[in-house]
Amino acid sequence: MEPNGTIHSCCLGSTVLKVTISLILTTLILITVAGNVVVCLAVSLNRRLRSLTNCFIVSLAATDLLLGLLVLPFSAIYQLSFRWSFGQVFCNIYTSLDVMLCTASILNLFMISLDRYCAVTDPLRYPVLVTPVRVAISLVFIWVISITLSFLSIHLGWNSRNETRGDNDTFKCKVQVNEVYGLVDGLVTFYLPLLIMCVTYYRIFKIAREQAKRINHISSWKAATIREHKATVTLAAVMGAFIVCWFPYFTAFVYRGLRGDDAINEAVEGIVLWLGYANSALNPILYAALNRDFRMAYQQLFRCKLASHNSHRTSLRLNNSLLSRGQSREGRWQEEKPLKLQVWSGTETTRPQGTPDRKPTLSCTTCSNNLLTCCKSLWGLRFLQQHPEGPSEDRSGEPLSEKTERTPSQEGMRALPCEAV
Repeated sequence: MEPNGTIHSCCLGSTVLKVTISLILTTLILITVAGNVVVCLAVSLNRRLRSLTNCFIVSLAATDLLLGLLVLPFSAIYQLSFRWSFGQVFCNIYTSLDVMLCTASILNLFMISLDRYCAVTDPLRYPVLVTPVRVAISLVFIWVISITLSFLSIHLGWNSRNETRGDNDTFKCKVQVNEVYGLVDGLVTFYLPLLIMCVTYYRIFKIAREQAKRINHISSWKAATIREHKATVTLAAVMGAFIVCWFPYFTAFVYRGLRGDDAINEAVEGIVLWLGYANSALNPILYAALNRDFRMAYQQLFRCKLASHNSHRTSLRLNNSLLSRGQSREGRWQEEKPLKLQVWSGTETTRPQGTPDRKPTLSCTTCSNNLLTCCKSLWGLRFLQQHPEGPSEDRSGEPLSEKTERTPSQEGMRALPCEAV
């Protein structure tokens, strides 16, 4: 009984572990795709974000989006099944796409650091330094290096060790790494960009602190401290996420090139690989959500979606309320005759006999809530008095009572009645 119970507990534990890993990987893929789609939509729908500075952010979002759509689903299937079931030809395409998109993502981060360095250190010459032609050349440079280190190298066999494959290797699909390819790819893709990014962001951090000290002399000390704290947190988040996500992977990558492809455990290799993939999910947050313009674009984007969702309901409510008001007014006009315009002489307002009771009327001198209606009625009465050639009629179409005709001396004491609302 003990061996069967041990086997059952092991199978149950492996099933729970697989379900947990599959949920984590699926969540990571969905965050990567959704976050980068939102960045692309925000830039395409907001003209304010269409600038040269955001070209690299859009390129980064497009690269991470392609990684989430074309690479991460197959990587998740391979990670859960521990075998490749899509053939050797597609394995080469898959590994080439993986290397190309990861390389392009890191080089886009590198170009963003250079762009921000130019904008902060020399803002007056920034429009001269960063031009559309140079931005286009930089993007072409990113993709040329990425394609060279991925499709060209893998299909020409520059990364292989010229070792005979075993039977078990036909079910594996990962990039082979020799000494030259490991060192070149590691230096060009990660270590040199990391060194330059550390220098550029350190310079940006120093300039931000100097600006905070200058502001300290003008504004309050608390405001300057808050600005400096925000700059420190932003730069620390950007560099920290980049180092934590990619440093373990490229360390293992170079170690594989020096020691062999089987020098690292497959579980450890899968963890460091998905840690690098996680950087593509963090990029929309670090490089877009921390930007004020992007935050405003996100708010407008989500408000438009909520408005389009609620506009139909709002229009239905408005139409129903207007319809009910129209029906109620029709009923009231059919049941009762409207009051004639009467003149208040200081005692009591006369009402024709036979009319049903209505709300008590107040004079315009005491009615403050409906002053606009009183003024309109007064203007209408004066207009009628200025045209005596035709019979004056009120709203119901009947002639005005003769009691409304007053002498000029009595007009000063006249006030029209208005309903209390």
